[in-house]
Amino acid sequence: MTAMATVDIAWPKKTREIRNSLCDSTRWNWLKLRDDDVVVATYAKTGTTWTQQIVGQLVSQGEETQLFETSPWVDFRAVPLELILEGLENQKHRRFLKTHLPIDALVFSPHAKYLYIGRDGRDVAWSMYNHHAGFTTTAYNLINNVMGRVGPAIEPPKGDVVQYFRDWLDGKDGMSLGVSFWEHVQGWWDARHLPNILLLHFNDLKADLPGQIRHIAKFLGIEIDEARFPAIVEHCTFDYMQRTASTHSPILDMVFQAGGNTFFNKGTNGRWKDTLTTSDLLKYEDMVRANLTPDCAHWVATGELPTAQR
Repeated sequence: MTAMATVDIAWPKKTREIRNSLCDSTRWNWLKLRDDDVVVATYAKTGTTWTQQIVGQLVSQGEETQLFETSPWVDFRAVPLELILEGLENQKHRRFLKTHLPIDALVFSPHAKYLYIGRDGRDVAWSMYNHHAGFTTTAYNLINNVMGRVGPAIEPPKGDVVQYFRDWLDGKDGMSLGVSFWEHVQGWWDARHLPNILLLHFNDLKADLPGQIRHIAKFLGIEIDEARFPAIVEHCTFDYMQRTASTHSPILDMVFQAGGNTFFNKGTNGRWKDTLTTSDLLKYEDMVRANLTPDCAHWVATGELPTAQR
């Protein structure tokens, strides 16, 4: 993408900072983005690590990598910013970074490429509960104390997954990202027309992983070595990532009670269908109608884009 091609586009502007126990948006102010950087952006628990793995496999052409060292979560407060910046500055390959920030709290580059992943909010809450409930004492200490606390501490969930969902729906986000699911999704959805943003969906990754890998490669301008494509696909399967998670990222055994098996729990949708009450489901739908535009709501639920944007 050239400067000539971007001159007449109204690019997103950073209008606020978000700082809490987990996230600090000011950290992006210090990062010098390269023109070929890739940013994987999500609300959380929508397929973030999955998409990072896909990008990493495309960049490395199927070589096994230390994903969490290679692709840092820049806004995560628990890791010293100096270590992240130094590590990224020393990378010689195409960089791919992670963020959980809403688009208006992110330093946005007209030249970098952005992948935003959607997922049904009920599945998000279910997955977040497993993630949150699986933390070790060490993890809570790391998040709440190592870099000094900002805002309320993150504490273990007090109820079961249904209560967690209800609290999440009421805005009592036990793993606060500093912004609601609705605001996060709608903000990125509204920017979907930009030439350097690609919307992805968890449903599509589940339904056609090879096709989605090729879709992402085309958007990023990465030519796939067809001889390596089977390895790339295999390394992006849920079973492979779960099986090798602790080997590739030993920190998972310190942060999660069951290591990689907690981090990559099930990777399935719809676990809420036989558990939530009719009242719960109606309240969720009311929240959807109140906070998302109809086309955005349809995409979040199904992964289907309006015909003109497919």
